[in-house]
Amino acid sequence: MSPAIDRSKIDQVLAAAVESKAVPHVAAIAADRDGIIYEGGFGPRDVGEPGDDDTSTQFRIMSMTKMVATTVALQQMEKGTLDLDAPVQTYCPEFAEIQVLDGFDGDTPRLRAPASKATVKQLITHTAGFGYFFWSEELKRYEAVTGLPNVVPGKVIALMAPMLADPGTQYIYGINTDWLGKVVESASGVSLDVAVKEGVTGPLGMDHTAFLLDEPAKGNTVGVHLPAEGGGWSSAGEILNQEPEWWAGGHGLYSTPRDYIRFEQALLRGGELDGTRILSEQTVQAAFTNQIGDLDFPAEIETADPGTTDAFRPGPGFKWGYGLLLNTQDVPGGRKAGSGAWAGLFNTHFWVDPDSGVCASIYTNSLPFITPEAMAMYGAFEQALYAAL
Repeated sequence: MSPAIDRSKIDQVLAAAVESKAVPHVAAIAADRDGIIYEGGFGPRDVGEPGDDDTSTQFRIMSMTKMVATTVALQQMEKGTLDLDAPVQTYCPEFAEIQVLDGFDGDTPRLRAPASKATVKQLITHTAGFGYFFWSEELKRYEAVTGLPNVVPGKVIALMAPMLADPGTQYIYGINTDWLGKVVESASGVSLDVAVKEGVTGPLGMDHTAFLLDEPAKGNTVGVHLPAEGGGWSSAGEILNQEPEWWAGGHGLYSTPRDYIRFEQALLRGGELDGTRILSEQTVQAAFTNQIGDLDFPAEIETADPGTTDAFRPGPGFKWGYGLLLNTQDVPGGRKAGSGAWAGLFNTHFWVDPDSGVCASIYTNSLPFITPEAMAMYGAFEQALYAAL
């Protein structure tokens, strides 16, 4: 085990965010290659309830699921059952029906065949052409005029949403990893929940990470919080479908900070933790290497649905690896260049910094995503953590 660091300033950052109502609650955790170096939680699981969150509390981690699903896909690649360069329709024949949205004639969508067949690697790197409604006015309009649901309600028909660009031409963040989960099922011969259990959560001892919660875990789960009239927060409780039609590789997992940090540590250690290897060092190195070539992660993504998310403005200089956002420059006072990170729609974030030898994550469950207040807390947590190292 690693020695704990001075936690006082980190605690102050998190407690102040809850006290100011920037977030309804927060839990955060950090580790080096040998063990946990910080953990803390502030604010109740639901507004008005006694007690504070802690690092054993269940959170909906939403798109932090993506790196787990990407890992089980990479495991199939290592086994030789999955070819990253193969067309997606090799594993999912129904994928051949997907078309590209090319605008509208009035309220009638114009659809055309894609210029090339999307590959499995393009799903992993978000270059297959798919988007999300909350960051695409066109896709939001398409869903409105056709009645096609987005992926969050758990209806499998949502996977038939059109591409927004031809495969390989742009980085567009979207439902790619949901399709990747279906590819994993085809390649592995087991359902995605089983692939995740056998490939990641079981070997790493992540006993509190799953697509659905049992009854005891439900009592340890935060509510999804929304801004309340007059300020503060109100709890909407559970808003995810508890009987989904498919296991969503893009957003379906619940986890605890103590569980997910074990996954982060395995990545930090090159694919191994406590003598258990989930990926080869070579594959992990590839995950932390630019896999989108001359394409760039967008410096700015405007919101198409302010109730769901704010705009995302990371600025220039970001690439994408296998399931990870990569910063190409050091963050002053924070993570080093080459760190891998991502987040979840209900304001959860993680990063893994191989150069500094540290990984960390921070959790709340609230909407909208990436509000200035939530992002300020995230940044302050990172700065306080590195100052304490």
